[in-house]
Amino acid sequence: MDDAQLLRYSRHILLNELGVEGQEKLLASHALIVGAGGLGSPAALYLGSAGVGRITVVDHDQVDETNLQRQIAHNLARVGSPKAESVREAIAAINPDPVVTPITQRADAALLDTLVAQADVVLDCTDNFETRHAINRACVKHGRPLVSGAAIRMDGQLSVYDTREAANPCYACVFPEDSGVEETRCATMGVFAPLVGIVGTLQATEALKLLAGLGSRMAGQLLMIDGRDLAFTRIGLPANPACPVCGHRH
Repeated sequence: MDDAQLLRYSRHILLNELGVEGQEKLLASHALIVGAGGLGSPAALYLGSAGVGRITVVDHDQVDETNLQRQIAHNLARVGSPKAESVREAIAAINPDPVVTPITQRADAALLDTLVAQADVVLDCTDNFETRHAINRACVKHGRPLVSGAAIRMDGQLSVYDTREAANPCYACVFPEDSGVEETRCATMGVFAPLVGIVGTLQATEALKLLAGLGSRMAGQLLMIDGRDLAFTRIGLPANPACPVCGHRH
């Protein structure tokens, strides 16, 4: 690190858990964020401000005015711009260090297979089960930890799926593809603006700990957030030996 970086990251360096070594790991790391909306916005901003060296942001959508209630990486001046490009500009305005690569196409299986293999950690900030399962399959295949968040109405969820440890479940162990879960989106159901900030910030928290070598105690755990009562409930998640995605590990 140069003198400017020592000053910029001084509050991290003062932490016993991070120090110079941990900050240098962040600067040398690569995070993949899939989704640049309500969850991806705070997650990307915190990864960028914390000094993650490379950040790839994938989102095929464009900024519109209905996003601005909660998607804090975007602004009125960038309405109509690709969300991934908007996030790149937002990070650059805070910290020039990260190399941010915007990918303005849909995150399909082929793209994810390429991008996940290049990343050290993956953040699922999407809002549909098809993409979530595609991300999970790529993470299991390439042995990458997956930090998954979700928020709708006034309820949120957070978990880390790290299948590098055989005892940990993958996303499909907990939410099987054939479970018949009804898709719900904020465009029809609504979402409380600060809730996506809470979940996205927690995603950044877990991703930074993983990148800095601190590990995550959320692996094999599901944190459920009730925004009405500000209640947090944490439950254990067992792996499914018969899981069609990761069952071969058992």
